[in-house]
Amino acid sequence: MSMGASGAGGDDAVPYINVTPLIDVLLVLLIIFMVVTPLKPSRFEAKIPTEPDPNQDMSQIKPNPLTLVVSISSDLQLKLNQDGMGSVNDTATLSKRLSGLFDQRKKDRAFRTGTEDVEKTVFVKAPRSLKYGDVVKVIDAIKGAGANPVGLQIDDLAQ
Repeated sequence: MSMGASGAGGDDAVPYINVTPLIDVLLVLLIIFMVVTPLKPSRFEAKIPTEPDPNQDMSQIKPNPLTLVVSISSDLQLKLNQDGMGSVNDTATLSKRLSGLFDQRKKDRAFRTGTEDVEKTVFVKAPRSLKYGDVVKVIDAIKGAGANPVGLQIDDLAQ
C-alpha cells in the first residue's frame, strides 16, 4: 500500500468544537451581571404634596417670600415672579438674575426651614400647549444658575 492520498477510506479529521470553555466564560459573565445589577440606581424620587385639610382656612396661609416662580407664557416670554426676563430663546437674563439672587441669599443666610442649605428652589409654570423642548431650555438655564430642586407646577395658565 502506498502512503499517498487515496480517495477511499482513511482517517479524515472530523471537526469538533469544545464548548466547555465557552460555558465557563458564560457563567462568569452571568455572575458578574448578577453582582452589578443591584448597584445601579433603580428609582426616581418624586416628592408629591399631601392633600390639604378641607377644614383649614386657606385665606390665612401666607406664601413663602423666598418662593421663585418662572412663568413661561404662550408667546415664549419669561417672567421671574412678576419681572420680565426675556424669552425662551435667550435665557441669559434669567440665569444671571437667578445666580445673583442665590448669591445674595447666601450672604443674607436665607436658609431652608430647618436646614443649613441656601433656599434655591425654583418652580416652573407653563401652559400645556407649549413644546417640551422650550420648557427644557428654561429648566437647563435654571439648573445652570444653581437652582436645586426645580419643581414643575401642573396648574394651567391662560392660553
